[in-house]
Amino acid sequence: MTKFVTLVVSVILFVFSVTVRAEAASNDLKFDPQVALGAYKGLVEDHLSGVLRTARVIALTSEARSAQWESVKPLLVRFSNDLPTGATVWFAMPDGSYYSTESGGLTGQNLKDRPYFSKLSASQDVLGDLVISRSTGHRSVIVATPVILDGKVVAAIGVSVRVRLLSTLVESTMKLPEDAYFYALDSDTKIVLHRNVDRMFKTVSDIGDENLGETFKASMYKEQGVFNYTLNGKKMNSIFQKSNFLGWYFFIAQEKK
Repeated sequence: MTKFVTLVVSVILFVFSVTVRAEAASNDLKFDPQVALGAYKGLVEDHLSGVLRTARVIALTSEARSAQWESVKPLLVRFSNDLPTGATVWFAMPDGSYYSTESGGLTGQNLKDRPYFSKLSASQDVLGDLVISRSTGHRSVIVATPVILDGKVVAAIGVSVRVRLLSTLVESTMKLPEDAYFYALDSDTKIVLHRNVDRMFKTVSDIGDENLGETFKASMYKEQGVFNYTLNGKKMNSIFQKSNFLGWYFFIAQEKK
């Protein structure tokens, strides 16, 4: 079973790399904001959905269902090492304590008061929750799935995907012109991803002004659209599209000449 799971993990991670290469090749063409938006949104969705699929496969193994860290550790270490975003993979117990590939064992931290932990306890997947990791301090997107045995949640497998590294992956793949930007916002205009990594986990109002934040919110009632605005004296033209998969709004913006 372990060899089969390792093969499945390898195949999924190979698909990650093929997707990245394919998207990169598409950007050798003249910059087209609409094409760039589709490639950017698809790249992030494919990466995070692949992380979730792999976690689900591992959750079905006897190693994970044993609820023993030493049994499942080799699979999770392989999973972590092969991810292009260098994510931390963790193995949580029903009481909220957890082990991680970052620490190599029990972290001494607890997840029970994290909002997403109740979803895992109720046998639900977690995708897209934003946290600052207690064990590493990194700004991260959480992807996690419960481990179920005989109808009972005995553990959970989670991945803390660092938004800085995910944005770096997008940056290296998209190859946008210097006057163009990618970013993603949650429904409260918190910046999840950005070409300028120092802006991540701030709100639009934090980097502009309160009125700008409200203007963004007013435009994001639609699934997709065009939104023009001024930031730090620069006039920006942008297009956006909502991801129903993640609940985020993906933007491609370019400075107006």
